[in-house]
Amino acid sequence: MNKFKLLLVFISFSPAVFSQNLNRLIDAKEVERIEKVLSADDMEGRKPGTSGIEKAASFISSEFKSAGLKTFAGSSDYLQKFAMVRPVLVSVSATVNGQPLDASKVMVVASVADLSVTEKSGYDTASIKMGASIFSVASALVQSGKNYLVAVDTTFATSFSRLSNFKRQLFKSGKNVVFILANTVPETFNINATHNLNEMPMANVVGILPGRSKKDEYVVFSGHYDHLGISRPVNGDSIYNGANDDAAGTTGVIMLAKYFASLKNNERTIIFAAFTAEESGGFGSQYFSRQLDPVKVAAMFNIEMIGTESKWGKNSAYITGYEKTNMGEILQKNLTGSLFKFYPDPYTDQQLFYRSDNATLARLGVPAHTISTSKMDAEPNYHKPSDEIGTLDMANMTEIIKAIAISSTSIVAGRDTPSRVDTTELRQR
Repeated sequence: MNKFKLLLVFISFSPAVFSQNLNRLIDAKEVERIEKVLSADDMEGRKPGTSGIEKAASFISSEFKSAGLKTFAGSSDYLQKFAMVRPVLVSVSATVNGQPLDASKVMVVASVADLSVTEKSGYDTASIKMGASIFSVASALVQSGKNYLVAVDTTFATSFSRLSNFKRQLFKSGKNVVFILANTVPETFNINATHNLNEMPMANVVGILPGRSKKDEYVVFSGHYDHLGISRPVNGDSIYNGANDDAAGTTGVIMLAKYFASLKNNERTIIFAAFTAEESGGFGSQYFSRQLDPVKVAAMFNIEMIGTESKWGKNSAYITGYEKTNMGEILQKNLTGSLFKFYPDPYTDQQLFYRSDNATLARLGVPAHTISTSKMDAEPNYHKPSDEIGTLDMANMTEIIKAIAISSTSIVAGRDTPSRVDTTELRQR
Protein backbone atom coordinates (compact mmCIF):
# COMPACT_ATOMS: atom_id res chain seq x y z
CA MET A 1 0.00 0.00 0.00
CA ASN A 2 1.48 3.35 -0.99
CA LYS A 3 1.72 6.37 1.31
CA PHE A 4 -1.34 8.04 -0.25
CA LYS A 5 -3.51 5.01 0.49
CA LEU A 6 -2.13 4.77 4.01
CA LEU A 7 -3.15 8.35 4.59
CA LEU A 8 -6.65 7.59 3.33
CA VAL A 9 -6.86 4.69 5.76
CA PHE A 10 -6.43 6.97 8.72
CA ILE A 11 -8.44 9.85 7.28
CA SER A 12 -11.30 7.36 7.07
CA PHE A 13 -11.41 7.53 10.84
CA SER A 14 -12.41 11.19 10.42
CA PRO A 15 -13.87 13.20 12.48
CA ALA A 16 -11.22 15.78 11.87
CA VAL A 17 -9.46 15.24 15.20
CA PHE A 18 -7.96 11.97 13.95
CA SER A 19 -7.09 12.99 10.41
CA GLN A 20 -5.48 16.27 11.47
CA ASN A 21 -3.88 15.55 14.83
CA LEU A 22 -2.82 12.00 14.09
CA ASN A 23 -0.81 12.71 10.96
CA ARG A 24 0.61 15.94 12.36
CA LEU A 25 1.61 14.58 15.75
CA ILE A 26 2.79 11.12 14.69
CA ASP A 27 5.00 12.10 11.80
CA ALA A 28 7.38 9.74 9.98
CA LYS A 29 10.25 12.25 10.10
CA GLU A 30 9.91 12.63 13.87
CA VAL A 31 9.70 8.85 14.28
CA GLU A 32 12.90 8.48 12.29
CA ARG A 33 14.66 11.22 14.26
CA ILE A 34 14.01 9.51 17.58
CA GLU A 35 14.80 6.02 16.27
CA LYS A 36 18.05 7.24 14.77
CA VAL A 37 19.24 8.72 18.06
CA LEU A 38 18.36 5.66 20.15
CA SER A 39 19.97 3.17 17.78
CA ALA A 40 23.08 5.22 16.97
CA ASP A 41 26.56 3.78 17.49
CA ASP A 42 27.32 6.33 20.21
CA MET A 43 24.65 4.70 22.39
CA GLU A 44 26.96 1.66 22.40
CA GLY A 45 24.10 -0.82 22.36
CA ARG A 46 22.45 0.54 25.55
CA LYS A 47 23.62 -2.21 27.90
CA PRO A 48 22.70 -1.73 31.58
CA GLY A 49 25.58 -0.40 33.65
CA THR A 50 27.23 1.45 30.76
CA SER A 51 27.55 5.09 29.77
CA GLY A 52 25.57 4.25 26.63
CA ILE A 53 22.38 3.38 28.48
CA GLU A 54 22.79 6.46 30.69
CA LYS A 55 22.98 8.56 27.54
CA ALA A 56 19.83 6.88 26.22
CA ALA A 57 17.99 7.51 29.50
CA SER A 58 18.97 11.18 29.36
CA PHE A 59 17.64 11.44 25.81
CA ILE A 60 14.33 9.76 26.66
CA SER A 61 13.97 12.02 29.70
CA SER A 62 14.46 15.10 27.52
CA GLU A 63 11.79 13.87 25.11
CA PHE A 64 9.36 13.29 27.99
CA LYS A 65 10.09 16.76 29.30
CA SER A 66 9.53 18.39 25.91
CA ALA A 67 6.21 16.54 25.66
CA GLY A 68 5.16 18.06 28.98
CA LEU A 69 4.91 14.84 30.99
CA LYS A 70 4.88 14.94 34.79
CA THR A 71 7.33 12.86 36.79
CA PHE A 72 6.15 9.65 38.44
CA ALA A 73 5.21 9.53 42.14
CA GLY A 74 6.57 13.00 42.85
CA SER A 75 10.10 12.18 41.73
CA SER A 76 12.49 15.04 41.01
CA ASP A 77 13.17 13.64 37.53
CA TYR A 78 11.98 10.95 35.12
CA LEU A 79 14.45 8.30 36.31
CA GLN A 80 12.94 5.51 38.39
CA LYS A 81 16.11 4.32 40.09
CA PHE A 82 16.68 0.94 41.70
CA ALA A 83 19.52 -1.53 42.17
CA MET A 84 20.09 -5.20 41.48
CA VAL A 85 22.27 -7.23 43.84
CA ARG A 86 24.37 -10.28 42.98
CA PRO A 87 25.47 -12.07 46.20
CA VAL A 88 28.55 -14.28 46.22
CA LEU A 89 28.49 -16.79 49.05
CA VAL A 90 31.40 -16.69 51.51
CA SER A 91 30.11 -19.06 54.18
CA VAL A 92 26.91 -20.72 55.41
CA SER A 93 26.02 -22.84 58.44
CA ALA A 94 22.71 -24.27 59.62
CA THR A 95 21.12 -26.15 62.50
CA VAL A 96 17.55 -27.51 62.27
CA ASN A 97 15.68 -29.08 65.18
CA GLY A 98 18.93 -29.02 67.12
CA GLN A 99 20.89 -31.00 64.49
CA PRO A 100 23.52 -29.61 62.08
CA LEU A 101 22.45 -29.47 58.44
CA ASP A 102 25.06 -29.91 55.73
CA ALA A 103 25.81 -26.69 53.85
CA SER A 104 24.96 -28.40 50.54
CA LYS A 105 21.36 -28.63 51.77
CA VAL A 106 21.02 -24.90 52.35
CA MET A 107 20.47 -22.25 49.69
CA VAL A 108 20.31 -18.63 50.84
CA VAL A 109 18.89 -16.11 48.38
CA ALA A 110 19.68 -12.87 50.18
CA SER A 111 20.28 -9.24 49.29
CA VAL A 112 22.21 -8.53 52.50
CA ALA A 113 25.84 -9.29 53.30
CA ASP A 114 25.28 -10.95 56.66
CA LEU A 115 22.18 -12.97 57.46
CA SER A 116 21.12 -14.73 60.64
CA VAL A 117 17.72 -16.43 60.75
CA THR A 118 15.97 -18.33 63.53
CA GLU A 119 12.38 -19.37 64.21
CA LYS A 120 12.08 -16.10 66.14
CA SER A 121 13.08 -13.91 63.17
CA GLY A 122 9.50 -13.46 61.98
CA TYR A 123 10.03 -15.28 58.68
CA ASP A 124 7.03 -16.84 56.94
CA THR A 125 7.43 -20.55 56.25
CA ALA A 126 6.48 -22.56 53.18
CA SER A 127 7.07 -25.98 51.63
CA ILE A 128 7.73 -27.20 48.11
CA LYS A 129 6.12 -30.62 48.14
CA MET A 130 6.96 -33.67 46.09
CA GLY A 131 5.49 -33.36 42.58
CA ALA A 132 5.27 -29.56 42.64
CA SER A 133 6.88 -27.34 40.03
CA ILE A 134 9.90 -26.47 42.13
CA PHE A 135 11.13 -23.49 40.13
CA SER A 136 7.67 -21.97 39.62
CA VAL A 137 6.94 -22.13 43.34
CA ALA A 138 10.43 -20.91 44.25
CA SER A 139 10.15 -18.01 41.81
CA ALA A 140 6.85 -16.91 43.33
CA LEU A 141 8.37 -16.98 46.82
CA VAL A 142 11.49 -15.05 45.80
CA GLN A 143 9.37 -12.41 44.07
CA SER A 144 6.80 -12.17 46.89
CA GLY A 145 8.53 -9.32 48.69
CA LYS A 146 8.49 -11.32 51.94
CA ASN A 147 11.07 -13.17 54.03
CA TYR A 148 10.69 -16.96 53.83
CA LEU A 149 12.13 -20.16 55.25
CA VAL A 150 11.23 -22.85 52.69
CA ALA A 151 11.45 -26.63 53.14
CA VAL A 152 12.15 -28.30 49.78
CA ASP A 153 11.19 -31.96 49.58
CA THR A 154 14.19 -34.28 49.35
CA THR A 155 12.90 -35.71 46.07
CA PHE A 156 14.27 -32.48 44.56
CA ALA A 157 17.83 -33.22 45.74
CA THR A 158 19.29 -33.23 42.22
CA SER A 159 17.64 -29.89 41.36
CA PHE A 160 18.26 -28.16 44.67
CA SER A 161 21.57 -26.52 43.72
CA ARG A 162 19.92 -24.85 40.72
CA LEU A 163 17.98 -22.63 43.10
CA SER A 164 21.19 -20.57 43.14
CA ASN A 165 20.00 -19.09 39.82
CA PHE A 166 17.61 -16.91 41.82
CA LYS A 167 20.62 -15.05 43.19
CA ARG A 168 20.84 -13.38 39.78
CA GLN A 169 17.38 -11.86 40.20
CA LEU A 170 17.57 -9.93 43.46
CA PHE A 171 16.46 -6.38 44.00
CA LYS A 172 18.11 -4.41 46.75
CA SER A 173 15.07 -4.84 48.96
CA GLY A 174 16.33 -6.48 52.15
CA LYS A 175 13.95 -9.43 51.64
CA ASN A 176 15.47 -12.89 51.83
CA VAL A 177 14.48 -16.49 51.13
CA VAL A 178 16.24 -19.44 52.73
CA PHE A 179 15.70 -22.86 51.14
CA ILE A 180 16.57 -26.03 53.05
CA LEU A 181 16.42 -29.58 51.71
CA ALA A 182 13.97 -31.14 54.16
CA ASN A 183 10.59 -32.82 53.92
CA THR A 184 8.95 -30.63 56.55
CA VAL A 185 9.46 -27.16 57.99
CA PRO A 186 11.55 -27.57 61.16
CA GLU A 187 10.26 -26.37 64.53
CA THR A 188 13.57 -24.73 65.33
CA PHE A 189 16.31 -23.49 63.02
CA ASN A 190 19.40 -21.31 63.10
CA ILE A 191 20.90 -20.35 59.75
CA ASN A 192 23.84 -18.00 59.24
CA ALA A 193 25.26 -16.84 55.90
CA THR A 194 27.81 -14.32 54.73
CA HIS A 195 27.98 -12.90 51.19
CA ASN A 196 30.00 -10.46 49.19
CA LEU A 197 27.54 -8.22 47.34
CA ASN A 198 27.94 -6.89 43.82
CA GLU A 199 25.50 -4.04 43.26
CA MET A 200 24.39 -2.62 39.91
CA PRO A 201 22.36 0.61 39.83
CA MET A 202 19.65 0.76 37.17
CA ALA A 203 16.89 3.12 36.06
CA ASN A 204 13.64 3.04 34.16
CA VAL A 205 12.46 6.27 32.54
CA VAL A 206 8.87 7.05 33.51
CA GLY A 207 6.54 10.00 32.88
CA ILE A 208 2.81 10.52 33.34
CA LEU A 209 -0.12 12.45 31.96
CA PRO A 210 -2.60 12.87 34.84
CA GLY A 211 -6.15 11.93 33.92
CA ARG A 212 -9.06 14.33 34.08
CA SER A 213 -12.02 12.45 35.56
CA LYS A 214 -10.35 9.09 36.35
CA LYS A 215 -6.97 10.05 37.80
CA ASP A 216 -6.68 6.83 39.82
CA GLU A 217 -7.13 4.55 36.82
CA TYR A 218 -4.01 3.92 34.77
CA VAL A 219 -3.19 3.05 31.18
CA VAL A 220 0.45 2.10 30.61
CA PHE A 221 2.41 2.43 27.35
CA SER A 222 5.83 0.81 27.60
CA GLY A 223 8.86 -0.57 25.81
CA HIS A 224 12.37 -1.49 26.86
CA TYR A 225 15.27 0.78 25.95
CA ASP A 226 18.16 -1.53 26.85
CA HIS A 227 19.93 -3.91 24.49
CA LEU A 228 23.05 -6.09 24.40
CA GLY A 229 25.77 -3.44 24.28
CA ILE A 230 29.15 -4.14 22.69
CA SER A 231 29.92 -7.81 22.20
CA ARG A 232 31.39 -10.36 19.83
CA PRO A 233 32.06 -8.72 16.44
CA VAL A 234 30.29 -9.96 13.34
CA ASN A 235 31.80 -8.85 10.04
CA GLY A 236 33.81 -6.28 11.94
CA ASP A 237 30.82 -4.74 13.75
CA SER A 238 30.69 -5.20 17.53
CA ILE A 239 27.90 -2.73 18.45
CA TYR A 240 24.54 -4.43 18.96
CA ASN A 241 22.43 -1.34 18.20
CA GLY A 242 19.02 -2.89 18.87
CA ALA A 243 17.23 -0.66 16.38
CA ASN A 244 14.22 -2.96 16.23
CA ASP A 245 14.82 -4.57 19.65
CA ASP A 246 13.65 -2.31 21.17
CA ALA A 247 14.55 1.21 20.13
CA ALA A 248 11.51 0.83 17.87
CA GLY A 249 9.17 0.19 20.79
CA THR A 250 10.72 2.99 22.83
CA THR A 251 10.29 5.34 19.89
CA GLY A 252 6.64 4.34 19.81
CA VAL A 253 6.25 5.16 23.51
CA ILE A 254 7.82 8.60 23.03
CA MET A 255 5.62 9.37 20.02
CA LEU A 256 2.48 8.29 21.89
CA ALA A 257 3.50 10.52 24.81
CA LYS A 258 3.76 13.49 22.47
CA TYR A 259 0.45 12.61 20.83
CA PHE A 260 -1.66 12.25 23.98
CA ALA A 261 0.06 15.19 25.68
CA SER A 262 -0.95 17.39 22.75
CA LEU A 263 -4.56 16.20 22.79
CA LYS A 264 -4.92 16.92 26.54
CA ASN A 265 -8.14 14.89 26.71
CA ASN A 266 -7.20 11.67 28.53
CA GLU A 267 -9.71 10.83 31.25
CA ARG A 268 -7.52 8.07 32.69
CA THR A 269 -3.96 8.75 33.82
CA ILE A 270 -1.46 7.56 31.24
CA ILE A 271 1.94 6.25 32.31
CA PHE A 272 4.74 6.13 29.73
CA ALA A 273 7.62 3.84 30.69
CA ALA A 274 10.93 2.92 29.07
CA PHE A 275 12.26 -0.15 30.88
CA THR A 276 15.83 -1.16 31.51
CA ALA A 277 17.26 -4.68 31.80
CA GLU A 278 14.66 -6.53 29.72
CA GLU A 279 17.42 -8.43 27.97
CA SER A 280 18.98 -9.55 31.26
CA GLY A 281 15.85 -10.75 33.05
CA GLY A 282 13.05 -8.19 32.76
CA PHE A 283 14.12 -6.47 35.97
CA GLY A 284 13.06 -2.97 34.92
CA SER A 285 9.45 -3.93 34.27
CA GLN A 286 9.36 -6.07 37.41
CA TYR A 287 10.47 -3.17 39.57
CA PHE A 288 8.08 -0.75 37.84
CA SER A 289 5.12 -3.08 38.23
CA ARG A 290 5.72 -3.42 41.97
CA GLN A 291 5.21 0.33 42.35
CA LEU A 292 1.61 0.09 41.12
CA ASP A 293 -1.60 -1.26 42.57
CA PRO A 294 -2.58 -3.72 39.81
CA VAL A 295 -6.27 -3.17 40.54
CA LYS A 296 -5.87 0.42 39.34
CA VAL A 297 -4.24 -0.51 36.01
CA ALA A 298 -6.93 -0.65 33.34
CA ALA A 299 -4.60 -1.76 30.55
CA MET A 300 -0.96 -2.04 29.52
CA PHE A 301 0.29 -1.65 25.95
CA ASN A 302 3.83 -3.02 25.81
CA ILE A 303 5.47 -2.30 22.46
CA GLU A 304 8.20 -4.67 21.32
CA MET A 305 9.94 -4.77 17.93
CA ILE A 306 7.60 -2.99 15.52
CA GLY A 307 10.21 -1.92 12.96
CA THR A 308 9.74 -4.75 10.47
CA GLU A 309 6.68 -6.09 8.69
CA SER A 310 4.70 -8.82 10.40
CA LYS A 311 4.14 -12.21 8.75
CA TRP A 312 0.92 -10.73 7.29
CA GLY A 313 2.72 -7.77 5.70
CA LYS A 314 2.06 -4.07 6.23
CA ASN A 315 -0.81 -2.64 8.29
CA SER A 316 -0.74 -5.48 10.76
CA ALA A 317 0.66 -6.51 14.13
CA TYR A 318 -0.03 -9.22 16.68
CA ILE A 319 -1.02 -9.12 20.33
CA THR A 320 0.44 -11.66 22.74
CA GLY A 321 -2.11 -13.41 24.94
CA TYR A 322 -4.89 -12.21 22.63
CA GLU A 323 -7.32 -14.82 23.94
CA LYS A 324 -6.72 -14.03 27.62
CA THR A 325 -8.73 -10.76 27.65
CA ASN A 326 -11.03 -8.87 25.30
CA MET A 327 -8.52 -6.06 24.86
CA GLY A 328 -7.70 -7.10 21.29
CA GLU A 329 -11.38 -6.95 20.38
CA ILE A 330 -11.62 -3.41 21.79
CA LEU A 331 -8.56 -2.30 19.82
CA GLN A 332 -9.90 -3.75 16.59
CA LYS A 333 -13.29 -2.14 17.17
CA ASN A 334 -11.61 1.24 17.42
CA LEU A 335 -9.89 0.56 14.08
CA THR A 336 -13.16 0.00 12.24
CA GLY A 337 -12.92 1.60 8.82
CA SER A 338 -9.18 1.13 8.49
CA LEU A 339 -7.20 -1.60 6.80
CA PHE A 340 -5.07 -2.17 9.88
CA LYS A 341 -5.58 -5.43 11.72
CA PHE A 342 -4.37 -6.85 15.03
CA TYR A 343 -3.91 -10.62 14.98
CA PRO A 344 -3.51 -13.14 17.81
CA ASP A 345 0.08 -14.12 18.53
CA PRO A 346 1.09 -16.78 15.96
CA TYR A 347 4.10 -17.91 18.00
CA THR A 348 2.32 -19.37 21.02
CA ASP A 349 4.90 -22.15 21.34
CA GLN A 350 7.40 -19.46 22.42
CA GLN A 351 5.28 -18.35 25.41
CA LEU A 352 5.74 -14.67 24.55
CA PHE A 353 2.88 -13.49 26.76
CA TYR A 354 4.78 -14.36 29.92
CA ARG A 355 8.25 -13.60 28.52
CA SER A 356 8.09 -9.88 27.81
CA ASP A 357 7.73 -6.76 29.96
CA ASN A 358 3.95 -7.13 30.22
CA ALA A 359 4.33 -10.37 32.20
CA THR A 360 4.55 -9.11 35.80
CA LEU A 361 1.29 -7.17 35.61
CA ALA A 362 -0.38 -9.88 33.52
CA ARG A 363 0.34 -12.41 36.25
CA LEU A 364 -1.53 -10.10 38.62
CA GLY A 365 -4.62 -10.06 36.38
CA VAL A 366 -3.97 -6.83 34.48
CA PRO A 367 -4.93 -6.88 30.79
CA ALA A 368 -1.28 -6.31 29.91
CA HIS A 369 -0.29 -7.31 26.39
CA THR A 370 2.68 -6.92 24.08
CA ILE A 371 2.16 -5.57 20.57
CA SER A 372 4.76 -6.68 18.02
CA THR A 373 5.42 -7.38 14.37
CA SER A 374 8.56 -9.44 14.90
CA LYS A 375 8.68 -12.66 12.91
CA MET A 376 10.05 -14.75 15.75
CA ASP A 377 10.88 -17.63 13.41
CA ALA A 378 12.56 -15.50 10.75
CA GLU A 379 14.06 -12.19 11.94
CA PRO A 380 17.52 -12.14 10.31
CA ASN A 381 18.89 -9.31 12.50
CA TYR A 382 17.53 -10.35 15.91
CA HIS A 383 20.24 -10.03 18.60
CA LYS A 384 22.87 -9.24 15.97
CA PRO A 385 24.98 -6.14 15.23
CA SER A 386 23.02 -5.87 11.97
CA ASP A 387 19.90 -4.74 13.88
CA GLU A 388 20.35 -1.17 12.64
CA ILE A 389 17.98 1.54 11.48
CA GLY A 390 18.65 0.78 7.83
CA THR A 391 16.87 -2.57 8.21
CA LEU A 392 13.62 -1.00 9.44
CA ASP A 393 10.54 0.05 7.49
CA MET A 394 10.08 3.49 9.01
CA ALA A 395 6.88 4.32 7.11
CA ASN A 396 5.16 1.12 8.23
CA MET A 397 6.45 1.60 11.78
CA THR A 398 4.88 5.05 11.84
CA GLU A 399 1.52 3.61 10.77
CA ILE A 400 1.72 0.98 13.52
CA ILE A 401 2.22 3.72 16.11
CA LYS A 402 -0.79 5.56 14.67
CA ALA A 403 -2.84 2.37 14.89
CA ILE A 404 -1.90 1.94 18.56
CA ALA A 405 -2.86 5.56 19.23
CA ILE A 406 -6.28 5.19 17.63
CA SER A 407 -7.05 1.71 18.90
CA SER A 408 -6.33 2.74 22.50
CA THR A 409 -8.59 5.79 22.36
CA SER A 410 -11.67 4.40 24.11
CA ILE A 411 -9.53 2.84 26.87
CA VAL A 412 -7.64 6.07 27.50
CA ALA A 413 -10.96 7.91 27.51
CA GLY A 414 -12.40 5.49 30.10
CA ARG A 415 -15.23 4.34 27.85
CA ASP A 416 -13.87 0.80 27.56
CA THR A 417 -12.25 -1.35 30.23
CA PRO A 418 -10.71 -4.63 29.05
CA SER A 419 -11.50 -7.83 30.91
CA ARG A 420 -8.90 -9.09 33.38
CA VAL A 421 -6.48 -11.99 32.93
CA ASP A 422 -7.69 -15.14 34.68
CA THR A 423 -4.88 -15.96 37.12
CA THR A 424 -6.45 -19.15 38.49
CA GLU A 425 -4.17 -21.39 36.47
CA LEU A 426 -1.09 -19.52 37.69
CA ARG A 427 -2.15 -19.78 41.31
CA GLN A 428 -2.61 -23.53 40.98
CA ARG A 429 0.88 -24.20 39.64
